[in-house]
Amino acid sequence: MSTKIVIIGGVAAGPKTACRVKRLMQDSQVTIIDQDSLISYGGCGIPYYVSGDVSDEKELRSTSFHMVRDEAFFENAKGVTVRTRTRALSVDRKSKTVEVENIENGEKDKISFDKLVLATGSRPNRLPIDGADLQGVYTISDMHKAIAIKEDLAQGKVGRAVVIGGGAIGIEMAEALGDLWGVETTVVEYMPQLLPRIVDKTFAGMVEKHLRDKGVTVLTSESATRLERDDNGWVCRVVTGERSIDTDLVVMSVGVRARSELAREAGLLVSPQGGIVVNNRLQTSDPDIYAAGDCIETINLVTGKKSHAPMGSLANRQGRVVADNLAGIASTFDGWIGTFILKAFNVSIGATGLSLEAAKAEGYDADIAITAQSDRAHFFPTQTVVLLQMVFDRKNRRVLGLQGFSSMGEEVNDNVLARINASAALIAKGATIEDFIDLEMAYAPPFATALDALNATANVADNVATGRLRTVSVEDFLSWMDNRDSRKEWAALDIRHPAEAQVFVDTFGKEQWVSVPYVEIRKRYKELPTDKKLIIICDAGTRSSETQSFLDSIGMENNLVLGGGFNVIRRLPINWWPD
Repeated sequence: MSTKIVIIGGVAAGPKTACRVKRLMQDSQVTIIDQDSLISYGGCGIPYYVSGDVSDEKELRSTSFHMVRDEAFFENAKGVTVRTRTRALSVDRKSKTVEVENIENGEKDKISFDKLVLATGSRPNRLPIDGADLQGVYTISDMHKAIAIKEDLAQGKVGRAVVIGGGAIGIEMAEALGDLWGVETTVVEYMPQLLPRIVDKTFAGMVEKHLRDKGVTVLTSESATRLERDDNGWVCRVVTGERSIDTDLVVMSVGVRARSELAREAGLLVSPQGGIVVNNRLQTSDPDIYAAGDCIETINLVTGKKSHAPMGSLANRQGRVVADNLAGIASTFDGWIGTFILKAFNVSIGATGLSLEAAKAEGYDADIAITAQSDRAHFFPTQTVVLLQMVFDRKNRRVLGLQGFSSMGEEVNDNVLARINASAALIAKGATIEDFIDLEMAYAPPFATALDALNATANVADNVATGRLRTVSVEDFLSWMDNRDSRKEWAALDIRHPAEAQVFVDTFGKEQWVSVPYVEIRKRYKELPTDKKLIIICDAGTRSSETQSFLDSIGMENNLVLGGGFNVIRRLPINWWPD
């Protein structure tokens, strides 16, 4: 007798489970239930559909061989029954039935199952403020919202837009609105930085500056308090605690929460944070019911704590694990570490594992190493700089996270992606600084440097962890620069070419900004002030490290190195930067 498998949810984890389990169990009866009319689409591609990079929404619902993944496709190509516009009302675990309702006509019936899979996903948060339900206020929750936004843009209804939320989706939507459509776009983020809790302030600052350079207004540490309407009931203004912003469109991108109501009402275990509780085989508290995707909570492999991880890549991996277990193939999903990459106009930023802020909050004795390295051989004509930050624990030298940032040419390059992915694999296994130092990376001048940027960053982390390199954080350096009273306690030692340093010498004075080229330090060190802490600055930090070693050897140890040097600070939104 064939096994009846019912899957509730038809976007990512659900279809993945269905297709995999049919390949493993051709005689099984697999049914997908989804309340939407559009299923099995790439939700992460929505900003690129809005921007026009993806011209037709059907492309987000199509296979690589250009067949639309609709009910007929699943029935004919996969042998899977799909019931769209069908809402799951309740699960009766005792009788093993799901009560459903046809949204079109209100008819109800029950579907029996032997095994049930909950892939109910997540729903976007909506700020509890006046005007949140006005016309022209959207969340990025499904294809229908994306189609509506694009129609508004195409019809010329939108000249100004406000994106509430500076996370990954918010930034992607800001690019989508501003790049092709030329919409005057403002991003409002209530935290002090973009990408909060994902990357640290320095790397978020690089993204912020680039957005501003591309014409996007970025407002951090600011909250939307209400939305106002025009005479036609359409949103026309966003009011924050600081200002009013006229707008024709609002996109709310303020996070998501798990859709776990069906599980809770069925008596399954749900965490206080709202995620369905599963084991590493993705079974719920009922062994005949599995759950996968945005609706579950799963273990962070760095912290060991359970948390919500709403990512399409994880949902697809989890769908395969569920299918294997349904077919009797022992398979586990052991957890995640939080790996992401983002394109914002002409830059890419990515991260994996913990940020420094998150690591310290978890109680680690955390520190960082920042580098600015060539992504390929320095003599290769298309080389560019890739900035990396490694987060590590000083006590056990375990690497906790990595962040990367780089500019992109006309084509998307993978200089950040390659290092993030390699780091994700190592961090998930508890790798140490030594593991990163010893990591074998492919090398040819068009692709990388002989000593890869990732290996070089690990070498710097080793020097920091052992005390051979003393650094100043970018935040502390910028704080000193912003505070005139504290400047008397230190001086910048700029070891770049004098022509590069001169504008800073002219701006801050030769006592505050000391220019001595790297190749002349050993002959001219007696010219350096001894009554101030020297902040040694070059373009990347390598020459600064050597200079620190030399100065220490002659007893001038009152110095710190600015990791990443000018390659970092020139990419930040800085008020005091000379013209």
